[in-house]
Amino acid sequence: MSVEVDTGRLKTEADEPGWEVDPDDEWGVAVIATVGRQLKLRREAVGMRAADFAKAVGYGEDLVYKIEGGKRIPREEYLDKSDEVLGAGGLISATWEDVKKVRYPKKVRELGKLEAQAVEIGVYMCNSLSGLLQTAEHARALIEAAQPPYPPDDVERMVAARLARQSVFERDPAPSVHFVLEEAPVRRHVGGTMVWRQQLEHLLEVGRLHNVTLQVMPTNTDAHPGLDGKIELLKFPDGTAVGRAEGAFNGRPTTDPKQLRVIELQYGTIRAQALSPRESLAFIEQLLGET
Repeated sequence: MSVEVDTGRLKTEADEPGWEVDPDDEWGVAVIATVGRQLKLRREAVGMRAADFAKAVGYGEDLVYKIEGGKRIPREEYLDKSDEVLGAGGLISATWEDVKKVRYPKKVRELGKLEAQAVEIGVYMCNSLSGLLQTAEHARALIEAAQPPYPPDDVERMVAARLARQSVFERDPAPSVHFVLEEAPVRRHVGGTMVWRQQLEHLLEVGRLHNVTLQVMPTNTDAHPGLDGKIELLKFPDGTAVGRAEGAFNGRPTTDPKQLRVIELQYGTIRAQALSPRESLAFIEQLLGET
């Protein structure tokens, strides 16, 4: 088979950190192993050696072997190039629909799935910004600050997973999303001044979306029900809901109507004590102006 060989630098694992398969995710392991096997069978069916195929798609031979062996998760770009090189007529590209579902850790997928279904999302954070609001640089700085530190590949995997949840803002119809942020983490220079400025600009950008309400809780306010930790509320089209408050019901997610009423009362009280959305955006703008 004749292929056009890309003579540029081939991509290696160092270029694409964070794409390893989680061995504890049985479904993910099965999906990636199946896709890898399909890729290998199609390559062999057209008589291409792994080395030639690697050059044709622009990846290192070692990375090709790992993807075919189910050890690495292929990017969408890799699948599209493989489809083109192997003349698969879109069948390889179509596997991305399954691959993207297992791209992120199991726990993050479960949370992202709920957020993707919700018509209303409410989040209060006590000590940091919600992952739905973080820039990549801010998220990376927070994750890298963990002790003991995560391996670099795990850091990139976690950053990518956190950013993937932000697709909730692109949904149509858009869900109603509201956040309450404590003043202290908004002021904290996570990642340095430049990263902090970019994070503040991002907060303003998200806070101005028509379906988003963003409020800041001033440090000089009275005690409120959120001081025990994070509160989340998700409501769904069928009228059901799930909520979690770190200071109530052992911090576990609950769908019990009585417990949900308690969490809703806590969250409503917090929103009432925080700055209004307009005052909150003005506060963030003022912080930007002071840098």
